[in-house]
Formats: sequence, C-alpha cells, structure tokens
Amino acid sequence: MPRTPSAPSSPTAASSPTTPSSPAGRPSSFGPVRPGPDAHAALRPAATRIGSGFWHARRATNARVSLPQGPGLLESAGNLHNLRLAAGTAEGEFQGAYPFVDTDVYKWLEAAAWQLADGGSAELAADVERIVSLVAAAQQPDGYLNTWFQLVKGGERYQDLRWGHELYCAGHLIQAAVAHHRTTGRTELLDVARKFADHIDSVFGPPGSGRPIDGIDGHPEVETALAELYRETGERRYLDLAGYFVDRHGHGLLGGEAYCQDRVPVREATNVEGHAVRQLYLLAAAADLATETGEPELRAANERLWRAMTTTKTHLTGGLGAHHDQEDFGDPYELPNERAYCETCAAIASVQWSWRLALLTGDARYSDLIERTLYNGFLAGVSLDGERWLYVNPLQVRDGHTDPGGDQSARRTRWFRCACCPPNVMRLLASLEHYLASADEGGLQIHQYVDGGYAAEGVTVRCETDYPWHGTIALTVEETPTDRPWTLSLRIPQWCRDHRVRCGDETYDSPVTDGWLRLTRTWSPGDQVVLELGLEPRLTAADPRVDAVRGCVAIERGPLVYCLEQADHPGGGLDDIVVDTTRPLAVKHRPDLLGGVTTVVAAGRRRHLPDAGWWPYATAGDSPGTDGEPVELTAVPYYAWANREDGSMRVWLPTS
Repeated sequence: MPRTPSAPSSPTAASSPTTPSSPAGRPSSFGPVRPGPDAHAALRPAATRIGSGFWHARRATNARVSLPQGPGLLESAGNLHNLRLAAGTAEGEFQGAYPFVDTDVYKWLEAAAWQLADGGSAELAADVERIVSLVAAAQQPDGYLNTWFQLVKGGERYQDLRWGHELYCAGHLIQAAVAHHRTTGRTELLDVARKFADHIDSVFGPPGSGRPIDGIDGHPEVETALAELYRETGERRYLDLAGYFVDRHGHGLLGGEAYCQDRVPVREATNVEGHAVRQLYLLAAAADLATETGEPELRAANERLWRAMTTTKTHLTGGLGAHHDQEDFGDPYELPNERAYCETCAAIASVQWSWRLALLTGDARYSDLIERTLYNGFLAGVSLDGERWLYVNPLQVRDGHTDPGGDQSARRTRWFRCACCPPNVMRLLASLEHYLASADEGGLQIHQYVDGGYAAEGVTVRCETDYPWHGTIALTVEETPTDRPWTLSLRIPQWCRDHRVRCGDETYDSPVTDGWLRLTRTWSPGDQVVLELGLEPRLTAADPRVDAVRGCVAIERGPLVYCLEQADHPGGGLDDIVVDTTRPLAVKHRPDLLGGVTTVVAAGRRRHLPDAGWWPYATAGDSPGTDGEPVELTAVPYYAWANREDGSMRVWLPTS
C-alpha cells in the first residue's frame, strides 16, 4: 500500500491530543473509531451523551439484561471452558461447533468495556477482569492465541486460512483490547493484543518481505482492528500490516472466491459481492486506510462501492444480504422478502463502514444510511426484553411458515451455534454514543438526534427530543466561545420532505446543502434552535427492477420502516391482504403496545381467493378472486416484530 511519510506523534491514548469533554465529562476519544492526528478526515468524532428517550431505553436494556447474561451464556456454550483448557487450568474436550468461537468472548469484552465507561456495574467490571485474565493465561509465549488450533489441531497454525479464521479472531481481540484501554486506561488486554499483533507481523508479509506466509484470512476483520491498534499505540507497522492484508484480498490467495473477498482487489471492484459481513469489514478497513494515508484511489473505491451497495443491494430496512447460501449479497436488485438474509452482523458492519466514510468525507448521506440501519435492520436483531435474538431478518414471514430453527430461524432465539450476532449487537449498543456527532475546525455536526447532549472543543449543546415518535428537536447552547462564530450543522434526513428551523423567535429559511442545514453565528449560552422534522407517514415503492416487490408499497414514518403482524389482524393471515393506497394513513400512539410505539393505520381489504385446486395458476386476465371485506391494517415498527406470539409478518404490501 502507499506509504505516508510519518507515524502519529502520539504513541498512546494517554498522551493523545487534548479532546473535548462530553456532557458526562468523558473525553470524546472514547470510541471505536479515532482517526490519528495526521489523518485525512473531514470530521472527527465528537462526544455525545444519551440521557433519556428511545435509544436510552434500548441501551439500558442492553446494560441491565443482555450484557450481564453474556458470561453465563459463554460459559454454557463452552467458550470460557476452551480458554481454561488452553491456559492449562481445566480438563476436558474442546466445546463448540466452529474454530472461531473465541470471537464471541472478545466481542462481549468489547461491549462490556464500552459499558464500563457509561456507568457499568461492579459485577460487570469483575467479570471483565476475570475474563481478561483468562484470555491472557491462554496466550502462548510467542503471542499466538486460538483455542481451536491450540487444543484440537495440536498447535497447527495458519494451515486453513479460508475457514480457520485465526486472524478474524485476532481482530476481535484487538478491538476489545483497544476498547478496554480507552475506557479503563488499563493495559492487560492491550498487552495481549499487541503481543498477538507482533506475532502476526512476524509471520505474514508479501513476497520478498522475509516472512514465511503471504496470505489472508477468509473472514476479514483483522485489517480494521490493526488500523485502530495503530491509532491507539502510534506503531506505524500495524497500519502497514493492515494495508498489506487489504491489498492482498482479490489476488487468488484463497482460490479467487467472492465469498472470501478474494475475487477482485478493492481498488478495482465496481460492486459489493460475496459474503456481506466479510465484504463490509474489509471495506471498513479500506476506509480506515484511506483516512490515515489520504490515498485518493482507495477513497474513490470506498465511495464507488458504497453507492453501488445502496442503489442496488440494500433492503428498505438497511439490511444486506439476499442469499441464505453463503450469506451473500446476491445480484443487483435481487432483494427478496421471505428469503431476505439481512444478517444482523451485516447491519452492524454497514454502520461501522458508513461512519468511517462520514468522517472521511463529511457527507451526510452516510449518516442517512446509518439512521435507517440503526432503527430497522439492526435493532430488529434483539428482542425488546434483551434476551432473544435474530440472526437473519426477513421482510416477510408467510402464513403457515414452517420454521427451520437454528441460526436461520425467523423466531427469536436465546443463543446460536454461531453466536456472532448477540455480542455484536451488545457492543454496538454499548458504544452507540460514539456514532452520533462530529466536529471540525468550523463547528459541530449532529448526525443523529437523541435526547441528551453533544460536545466539541469549547462547545456544548443540550438536546431535548422524543424522536423518532415526534419530530421536534430542541437544541440549547450551553457552552460556547463568545468571541467568534462557529457553525452548528444539522442533518436533514433524506426521507424528510418538510422541515422548519427557528433560532429564538426568528425563523430561518436556510438552504440544505449535501444533507446539512448549517447555522453560522456567534452564539451565546442559552441560545436555542428548534428543528421541526415532518413525520407524516408515507407509502414507499421500490425501484421497478426489484422484481420481488413490484406492485407493492411499504409504510414508513420518519426513520422507521413498518410492518404488519398477524397478532394485530385476527381472523386470517396476511398473504391475502391488499392495501388501499387511495385512503390516507393515520397515526396512533400506543403506549400499551410493544413497549410504547406509534402505529400507522391504513385501509385495506382481505381478498377472497378461489381454491387453487391442484394447480395454483390461471390464464392471465382471469379473475384472481373477489375484493372481499374491508379491513383496518395496523402497522407496527419493524424493529419490534417477533416479540409476541409466532405468526406471519410482512413489510411490503400488495396494492392489487
């Protein structure tokens, strides 16, 4: 990869440049993505504090229910037992179905570390300390760590890069270590991660480097982790190693398969393809590299591939993946409903990639997709009680659905054989405050609206809102320089067709440029800006090239995608429902339903379809049946589906 002339001047987090304090007093550098001091980033993460409201409730459930259950679930699944075996403190057999089960431990550790920075309990801190000690004890003297290969393969290393995922596991370990160091200041896990990274650096390299293996992992992840380890430590060789791995994808080292991201080099690719999570983790690393090196070709590839993904391969919910087979993106405009894969981890990877691109470019469109994905494709992955999960997130469950169970179930599940999604959800919820706002030399940018506060250098803004249920967002300047102007930039969502903004008693008619409404003035403490976003419910149609939903519409309101569930429509299933697009949509808030949601009520009818007999086809133009009786359709937010009794569900509704 192209080299930049110098490494960061700050070797550790403790000595990094001064950063603004958050509304809770925490520095804004506490986050999963922290561009280095010489990075070519348009924006830098700013501090956010979620004080109440929608995301506060979801994060509170994560902290109170999901995270505390992690150690017990990891114990019952055998993950911690394997680490004790590797450490020599237990006896028995390796437990688990896959060679990469260590990653579930590391993702949980990362989630717990972010939670510790947000008021984690003493019990959580003790669990973290205990498991960090266990991980350190399992590491081999030269830095290598993978319980499957240490215990099952007799110490055999890097002989199955396609499926073994040793570097994938290392990546999640490194990310956990960075989180632990940033939030606690402790180095125990960071020392383990650096030792493993140093080992990898001594083994992997291009031809002529003197290293024994020129290879890549079948599941990208170590690349973006190494980039963040560089940011945390100032060790340039970690960024160079990340660049080596990114560059070697697409050169046939794993047989040239798209599934492993080995068919086309990143800089030459024109569309996202293959395993969705693997593709997006790789592209997140490519965005990190473009940010740190300023390489225009790599930046252009990121922007080109993001656009290709959003215009041809993204579901309405922000979900990604058309194929259950190989968890694959599928072809352009191949966006099925009941067979949509939309793995929860892919939604998380999409948020991670888009946030890096938002910081790199300053463009609001990346945060538009983050919002859509957070409220829909991501949040559907965890139940309202925080105890059950979805690995896949279909957009339709048919009447009479026979569920296969397991990891591909359309019913919420307590844990999975491949348990990648639950701890991944935990870590994004625990770190969510770091994906919401940014700053540059000109001021503060608010990407996502939450009840709480935002802070940049010398600036603190309080936010009061009940978004997404209501569109009023009241922002009060609490701390500000009074001797110079700065710009408060508010993202106007792509879906919003009507907005108003007031500063005090003055109504502003400010233009929206590239998705941003920018207010520049010399501010005073107490100045208030009120943004009103129109939340009228709307019917959405897909591009006509999406065959699966031609002749259908979906209901949306604000950032939320809605669906019908059988539980709200007694007397029949949903396969024979037709929505009446000529009748207005109505809004009804239901504090009694699904933890409190705003529903959208539509008019429709239940068709009376003839018995198909032995052949479910007819000559085109023959009557498909009678219109049937009118029915009131109650749509609920998609994120809240599958929290009541099992039954049918659908997002896209036929119009005839």
